[in-house]
This record gives sequence, C-alpha cells and structure tokens, in this order.
Amino acid sequence: MADLLPQGDPTLFLPTANGTPPLTGRLRATPEDFVVEEVLGYAPTGSGEHAFLVVRKRDRNTHDVARALARLAGVSQVAVGYAGLKDRQAVATQAFSVHLPGRESPDWTPLLDESLEVLEATRHDRKIRRGSLRGNRFEITVKDVEGDRDVAEARLHALREQGVPNYFGSQRFGHEGGNLSQVADLFAGRRTRIKRELRGLLLSAARAHLFNLVLARRVEQHSWASAGSGDVLLLAGAGRQFAFDPEDSSIPERLALMDIHPSAPLCGRRSRSLSATDAVLDLEVSVLEPWQDWVDALARNGLDEDRRALRLTVDGLQWQWADTDLKLQFALATGSYATSVLREIVLARA
Repeated sequence: MADLLPQGDPTLFLPTANGTPPLTGRLRATPEDFVVEEVLGYAPTGSGEHAFLVVRKRDRNTHDVARALARLAGVSQVAVGYAGLKDRQAVATQAFSVHLPGRESPDWTPLLDESLEVLEATRHDRKIRRGSLRGNRFEITVKDVEGDRDVAEARLHALREQGVPNYFGSQRFGHEGGNLSQVADLFAGRRTRIKRELRGLLLSAARAHLFNLVLARRVEQHSWASAGSGDVLLLAGAGRQFAFDPEDSSIPERLALMDIHPSAPLCGRRSRSLSATDAVLDLEVSVLEPWQDWVDALARNGLDEDRRALRLTVDGLQWQWADTDLKLQFALATGSYATSVLREIVLARA
C-alpha cells in the first residue's frame, strides 16, 4: 500500500473543478490573513457545571489552548470540550467548555497574552462536543495576487452559484501527509500501541483520503455536481439520504438550487447508509479496489459506513480587490474546509 501513497500533501494532486486556478498569491503571510469565527448555532445557558469560554486565539492550535485551560483549572484535558479544531496559523474565535462540578470558574487572566484573549466567560449545562457546531465564517486575504482578474471574477461567480468539490483539506492529513504514513503502519500491524485520540485521528484521515479519491474521479468525469442513475443524494443541511429517482422531475432543479447533492462513501462497516448502484457503484469500486485493505481495516476498527456530499456550498461569498490583495468573505457548514474554496481560485506561492 505504501507505493500508492502520494509523496507530501495528498491534496496537492487532486483535480480542480474548472482547471488551473487563474491567480497566484501568498496565503497566510500573517495570522491576520486567515480569520475564522466559529458558529455554534446555540448560546450558553448561563448556569451549569461547565465553564463556557469564547476565546480568540492567534497563531495557536486548538489542542494547545485546551491543554492550557486544563492546567489552569486543575482538571484533566478530557474535561475540556470544543466543537472543532481551528488552524494554528490564523486568528480564530471558538468556544471551549471546562467541567468544574461544584467549583467556581478560576481567574483566566494568567493565560492571556497577545496569542489568547477571552471574549466571553459564563457557564453552561453540558460539555461542548466535537462536531456540535453549525459552521464557520471566514475572512481571508490573499497577498500579492498575480494573474487574470477577469477570469478570476468569472470563477468566483461560478463558485457562488455551483459550489466547489467538497474535498477534505490538508489539515486532515497532517504535515506533508504524515498521518497517512502512520495509517499504513497501523493497518499493516507495524504500529500497535497507540493512544485512543491518535487512533481516531488516523482512522479519520484514512477515510477522508479514500473519499477524496472517489471525489477526484467524479471531478475528472465532470459529474461531481450532477446526479444520475445509481447516485445516492443528500439533503443539504440535514444529511438525509435517498436514491436518485429518474421519475422525479424535481431533481435537476433541486440540484441547481443546492438543495440536494450527490455523494460518495465514507468507508466503514455496513450500516443503514444507502449504497450507490449501477455505474456509480462501478466507479466507486474501481477507485477503492486498490485500497481494499484500508476499507476492510476501517470496518474492523468499528467505523460505520456513511455518505458525504461531493459538493460544498460557499455561503455568502463576497470579495474585493485591494491594490494587489484579494479579500474573501464566506461561510461554510461544519466538516468542510476553506482550503477547498481557495484551491479553485489561487495557487499558493512563497
């Protein structure tokens, strides 16, 4: 299997929907060039056993902040909850919970510096769980942009109307894709002692890589945003699955309105998730056949098969040119990646 693994970042080899990006530019020249704000979709209750903190972090990763909160509160790290991981090289606003039954919240001031600011501190009645958020809002600046702005304008309008391929981003695979090398060792039995959290991270990376491979084939065939016989469709925002029905005349319009999306498998053991049929199933089997050992290993490790949308809606996309910079604003649903949007517009350069 090692000979099938890409060298370096595995997302660099994934095809884009509309050909070569029209622009080049510098991404994340400073943390302030990548601003992300978490949208939980709910408010803290104001009382309960958990401290509830909204923090703004700069150039720090989520795990580091969680460890710092646990140390100051005198609790184990499992007592700290958060909804999702945020990029280190960014200015990110997100919420944390700290389980403090029968205790007042400590003074958080010792943690504060230029890299961390507490914007809100109250109480909540439950731990913040991974994935329990509606999405994220982004403000991204691409510095020193070069390329054809007219083509870029057309591309941006297309992204707003049709979305982008819903690839898992490079963050899922670790530095230079290192998580996938660890997956290969894990599945081959070369690595047996592994912490639960890392095991979960690696299994997630393996499943994401297989999904990206299927999506890449659909992008190459220009079928990532369309549906036909054999497709499993997902209802936007709900995840409800249903099989493509050639007798349903509403499907083309619903696809155009981004109300439904075609999907690809998140590999695992058989579950209630629907499976593709006909030519779509043949495509998925063809792509995944060389990776059957990984597919089987994911099932053995207890992951349930599911489906993920092939298409990502870019909500509220706006942009403006500022001299040689391009400033972008948009929102994405949970589980999606801003890098999947950027890669359709700009090639990063040093």
